[in-house]
Amino acid sequence: MKKAYLFLATGFEETEAIGTVDILRRAGIDAKIVSIMNDKKVCGAHGIPVTADALIGELDYSDADALILPGGMPGASNLNNCAPLKKLLTEQYEQKRLVAAICAAPMVLGGLSFLKGRKATCYPGFEEYLTGAKVTGKEVEKDGNVITGKGPGLLFDFGLALVTAIRGESVAEEVADGLLY
Repeated sequence: MKKAYLFLATGFEETEAIGTVDILRRAGIDAKIVSIMNDKKVCGAHGIPVTADALIGELDYSDADALILPGGMPGASNLNNCAPLKKLLTEQYEQKRLVAAICAAPMVLGGLSFLKGRKATCYPGFEEYLTGAKVTGKEVEKDGNVITGKGPGLLFDFGLALVTAIRGESVAEEVADGLLY
């Protein structure tokens, strides 16, 4: 079974996190929610608490098909300040496996130099953090093993782009049909 891990930090964007995991699970992907905090219960940017499946240090990510970062503030900044997460992302990226971020979170990928020379998108106002990227402003960009999304209203586009990359276009179309999207 294909595996994906979505990382939560205090202040994450709730719709992006939960919506993305929901779409992945509908596609038959073993999607786990992982807290980078010292607690599995993480509070989102709008005060909605979510209980993660695991803490960051509890899992083995060597079989990850995708590592995913939701946006939200200060969630994206908190993700960006997490050295163990950056180490995991770097290993994933260097092995040419999928890394993805939406909204403000592409700033993490930009800071790790993953976006140099690649097309990328993000929440308006965060473009300066996409170091070396060809910022397009599109809803979703996939360039090689990197997927970026613009923001919460586009979580379905982002989630379905992940499904397409992990399980193929036909599975993404089935999920989209089931969602009436």
